[in-house]
Amino acid sequence: MPATPTSSRQASLVALRFGRLAAMATVAALILIAGVWGSWGTAQHVMLTKGRERGTVEVTRCGAETCTGPYTPMSTGSTARKSVVIEHTVAVRKGRTYDVVVKPGSDDVVRSGPAGILYSWVPMGGALLLASVVVAGGLRRTRVAWVMAGSGIALLTAVFVTI
Repeated sequence: MPATPTSSRQASLVALRFGRLAAMATVAALILIAGVWGSWGTAQHVMLTKGRERGTVEVTRCGAETCTGPYTPMSTGSTARKSVVIEHTVAVRKGRTYDVVVKPGSDDVVRSGPAGILYSWVPMGGALLLASVVVAGGLRRTRVAWVMAGSGIALLTAVFVTI
């Protein structure tokens, strides 16, 4: 039996709809993976502190992108350092002391505690917001998109309040 114009048109529409859904799902997944990837570089040091050097840094000097100061150890096996480097962000000010974790094999440190954990996941919050737009518009899953957007806003708000 030959294909009728209507059945071939319906098959084309189904294939196009599937292609659009697959493409948008891939884009949303890539955005979320990029958010986790961007966050995990710092989050792993802050969240998995067992066996890492923990201590405090008193910020004495700040440049355009980094701040430096002496490191005072708080964990066993940690050694004092005359100067360590911490990223200069809105969360770091000259003259203040912060709890930090030393990145293995370097003199770079990241903030620890609740503020450090939340701040390390900021890229994920942005990725949730961006992916929610793709999910709502491309996949037409508005409830899922609202949950994603709400999660991203909650994370970014918690960071703002904590820092």
